[in-house]
Amino acid sequence: MLGMIRMTNQSPCRRDLLRAVLAFGVAGLAKPTGASTRQSAVGRLAGAQSRGPRYDPSAKFDVVLTDVDFRRNSAGRMLRAHIYEPIGNGPFPAVLDLHGGAWNLRSRGGAPMGRALAATGVLVVSVDMTVSSEAPSPACVQDANYGVRWLKWHAPRWHGDGSNIGVYGSSSGGHVAELLAMRPGDQRYNAFKLREAPGIDATVAYLVMRSPISDPYARFKNAETLHRDDMVRNHTLFFQPWDSIHEGNPQEILDRHEPVKMVPVLIMQGAADDNMLPTVQEKFVSAYKAAGGFCEYHLFEGVGYDWLDRPGPQAERAREVVKAFIARRVNAR
Repeated sequence: MLGMIRMTNQSPCRRDLLRAVLAFGVAGLAKPTGASTRQSAVGRLAGAQSRGPRYDPSAKFDVVLTDVDFRRNSAGRMLRAHIYEPIGNGPFPAVLDLHGGAWNLRSRGGAPMGRALAATGVLVVSVDMTVSSEAPSPACVQDANYGVRWLKWHAPRWHGDGSNIGVYGSSSGGHVAELLAMRPGDQRYNAFKLREAPGIDATVAYLVMRSPISDPYARFKNAETLHRDDMVRNHTLFFQPWDSIHEGNPQEILDRHEPVKMVPVLIMQGAADDNMLPTVQEKFVSAYKAAGGFCEYHLFEGVGYDWLDRPGPQAERAREVVKAFIARRVNAR
């Protein structure tokens, strides 16, 4: 039955053997031991870029779910990656999913979206990130930066294309995604080295976001106005020192005309969202376009903040919008 989702911590033996052979052949020339090996591995990714996969959003695939270790953070917690893998030969387009939770909840987001995309032939990898009670900004951005490089290297293990990584970010995960995409080479964000492939960078191909916190200072002031003490506290826990709420603010980065990388962006916003106000989001969209970036913006009437994870016609429409956007990005190569 197509579209079936099977959860596992270990795949069947034959599948493990195939993965091991593929991982050995593509990921590593096992572990790089010198500059020539590193250059060869990075060259493979560059070569694959010209061949990239096609994506048909109407396709149907069974999906297997797997959890693997990602990295251990400074608080000692093992961060995990949740793999939504289409069952097929691939290579499949690959998307890194960054969860929301006001930088302070250990909740991998995007589950309905991850399943929907994987069932049409997208490898989706949802990673844990450090939360502000463990370490403040920019710890989770460092996790995400590492995650892009890690996925580029490991995507072939799950029949994914590591040469053209997209990012899906929800709420605070969208804030992280924007910083990640705009500043892929920032040394603060590149704090953790990928030992297997130190030559791979964190550049991403596109962003897809639901209610991203594109202006955290504006959202903080809105929370103050509405007397939402928990939301205010989440901002003050994450942005330490406090001035980092301006330094790491995507809207203000554009307002300061900083030199940044501009990748194609899709933003989906609930019209009734009173956390991240549509007017604030639309200001970011205008600034991104004015800076020369491509930004596709969809306002969804009658829904608020977390509408996309709830069943309904607007959530279904959003999934179709995302699939179409990814198809345009992937198939244009």
